[in-house]
Amino acid sequence: MARRILILVGIILLLPAIADAQCAMCKAVAESSSGDKAATGLNNGILYLMFMPYVLMASVAIAWYFHKKSGKA
Repeated sequence: MARRILILVGIILLLPAIADAQCAMCKAVAESSSGDKAATGLNNGILYLMFMPYVLMASVAIAWYFHKKSGKA
């Protein structure tokens, strides 16, 4: 069980490295106005804001699961 969780966490941590959160127009405007560094920062910010609700929901679900599991024992 712990091994599966570690594999899942590893995959989730690697997703932002391969994901591209910006639409084509936003990316073009960001790259043309202030360079590739700003576009990369904007992309990382979008991914961070998108990722946090899922982390919170997963944390609550895992805590709930372990709480229910310990109550049955």
